[in-house]
Amino acid sequence: MLKAPMKQRILIVEDEEKLRRVLALQLESTGYEVELAGSAEEALRLSDRCALVITDLRLPAMDGMALLESIQRQNSRTPVIVMTAFGTVEIAVEAMKKGAADFLPKPFSLDHLMAVVRKALEVQSLRDENVQLKEELGRRYRFDNIVGSGAKMQEILGSVARVAASRTTVLLCGESGTGKDLIARAIHHHSPRAGQPFVKINCTAIPENLMESELFGYEKGAFTGAASTKPGKFEQADRGTAFLDEIGDVPPAIQVKLLRVLQEREFERLGSNKTRQIDVRIVAATNVDLRRALEEGNFREDLYYRLNVFPITIPPLRDRSEDIPLLAEHFLRKYSRENGSSVTGISEAARHKLVAYHWPGNVRELENVIERSLLYASGASLQPEDIRLDHAPRRATAATGGNGGATGNGGEFLAAGVTLEEHERALIREALKRAAGNKSQAARLLGLTRNALRYRLAQMGLE
Repeated sequence: MLKAPMKQRILIVEDEEKLRRVLALQLESTGYEVELAGSAEEALRLSDRCALVITDLRLPAMDGMALLESIQRQNSRTPVIVMTAFGTVEIAVEAMKKGAADFLPKPFSLDHLMAVVRKALEVQSLRDENVQLKEELGRRYRFDNIVGSGAKMQEILGSVARVAASRTTVLLCGESGTGKDLIARAIHHHSPRAGQPFVKINCTAIPENLMESELFGYEKGAFTGAASTKPGKFEQADRGTAFLDEIGDVPPAIQVKLLRVLQEREFERLGSNKTRQIDVRIVAATNVDLRRALEEGNFREDLYYRLNVFPITIPPLRDRSEDIPLLAEHFLRKYSRENGSSVTGISEAARHKLVAYHWPGNVRELENVIERSLLYASGASLQPEDIRLDHAPRRATAATGGNGGATGNGGEFLAAGVTLEEHERALIREALKRAAGNKSQAARLLGLTRNALRYRLAQMGLE
């Protein structure tokens, strides 16, 4: 007979000593540890340290059914197998209703006993694993793990709690690095769709010529290289949540199809005439001003209003400086644990240095700084000299000067003889040069969406 994979402890509750010893010898011979009890009262003192309880229903004083109920109250995750020589269907049904893992009518073979024991322990192991996974997921996206005690962050969490239970479309607005992804996942995790797929779609990362097939899928033979049918992202998210990150970068041709998904909950795969229905909740995010894109003709007005049903604006880190110390402590604990660092705190002077910084990269930049600073730290707490900030120059503006800035004599914003259009053209050319021709990267350098840059290139005849 196979040995048990782990030395699990089993409690046998039986007032007949001979049977008690026979069961104990059988279980011990297959690798289990065994506790013995002749009464329910004795069993209650031992059950909390056992992985499984096997009890007779006929016991002196308290019977097995009452023992089953008491164990369920103490720890509902401890499986209980009941056995009796007076077994009827009614008794078995009653025992199962009260939480019994299985029912053994006497007499039974030892092989039958072992099969029932293994099954009960395996089922409980799977349940424990499932509970553990759910708890880990819950810890990651529960509200108290979204760090922020300030009024602005508490207002956002209130909005998340308010909208999560519905299927309402949510638009998350905020600069890059503010935590839009974490908020989107929290909305999904606290919704009735939590057990269904959460599919993130990074609209910036998908090339424009592949976006339709990525979002909506394609049929075999729809284009050269389509050797088989492939479902798209929306089909993968069916009954769950689709998170459209950087929605402002969706090309106009795809915006029309996306509007149909939002309005009608239907679409067609590339190369197919078959209309498919889906049940998907949309959460979109943007780090650009969609209203500006709307005015420039780069974003559809009807799509904007479909997305903007429940907007949540996530403030930049510099506007919620009261959360910086909390976030820094959170990241310090995280990376100290991951990297085996002995650093346990942040000095007051280092905390002031963090709060005083303007954080252009927001929470993402703060996380990177803390991880980097732990490598420089030599003591038990981070000191100001350990914190290496990225003092990259901010983008020059008309107010701050630069080659095209205001002169000391109150002169011009632009160099003499240079028009605004020529200056803008030069900036775009320089951005494209630095990005090696990549329009998405050039757009980010200029603080524009990819579509806004394409619009300007077309207007200037630079396509």
